[in-house]
Amino acid sequence: MRKFGLSFIAAASMMVFAACGESEEESSAENASEDAGETTQNEEAADNESAKDEVIEIGVTPWTSTVPPTEIATIILEDMGYEVEQTQADVGGVFTGLSSGDLDVFMDGWFPMHNTYMEEYGDSLDETAVSYPEAEVGWVVPEYMEDINSLEDLKGNEDQFENEMYAIEEGAEATETSRNMVENYDLNMEVVASSEGGMMAEASRKIQQEQPVVFYGWRPHPMFNDYDLKVLEDPDNFFETSEVKVITNADFQDKAPEAYEFLSNWSIDIADVEQMIVEIEENNKDAEEVAQEWIDNNQDKVDSMTGE
Repeated sequence: MRKFGLSFIAAASMMVFAACGESEEESSAENASEDAGETTQNEEAADNESAKDEVIEIGVTPWTSTVPPTEIATIILEDMGYEVEQTQADVGGVFTGLSSGDLDVFMDGWFPMHNTYMEEYGDSLDETAVSYPEAEVGWVVPEYMEDINSLEDLKGNEDQFENEMYAIEEGAEATETSRNMVENYDLNMEVVASSEGGMMAEASRKIQQEQPVVFYGWRPHPMFNDYDLKVLEDPDNFFETSEVKVITNADFQDKAPEAYEFLSNWSIDIADVEQMIVEIEENNKDAEEVAQEWIDNNQDKVDSMTGE
């Protein structure tokens, strides 16, 4: 009996050991599975952090319309954990930088005006989002010039304007288009290229004296807040009402997917941009401060863009 008892106990013990072994194996398997899950999560987190180690380079043209959206996007991207740098360049340089990958983002692409750059650089650029549609653009004159309502009305009246039309910087698509317009409408006028500030200084001087002046204008811009202006009719549609878009390098989506997702949801009201320009240019408020105020007052919109 004792021998049987020992055998029984031994057998029972073996069963217990086996059960313990199975339990330990299952526990080990579960732990391994949990460890693998944690490892995957850690790897994903590391990948996300690694992606945010990338510096986002934003191109900034010397236009007042570029500043507010660029500052807002910069603050939001930095809040998301990215390092952001801004690079000043003319519009040709910005699109060249985007195409080469030296720049990642441009917040102020005007279409169809900038279609030539999209055609030139092809698959290296991405039209990521529409900031705002229906941005008015063209040659403008003061409202007090009642008899000048179309580009065709300039013909024969060029001497009133001292045979000059004021434009923005050399190399800008708008400046080259303006020269093509002079030829197309057979106008005896010279397109005088300058910086935006230089153009507006000359236009402001003449408007304050109620002298004839014609110059390049667009919305959003404080010129339409400061003066009573009208955009001249353009029968041949050299300048069309524009859509303003966010443009990114084609590889940016892979480089910074969360940032790309935010920018793909980007939109802003043109009146908001115009008001911010006035605050920055005329009230001498810091651009970053103005951008932060917009973010604070539009948190629901920011959350919608960032997916929060």
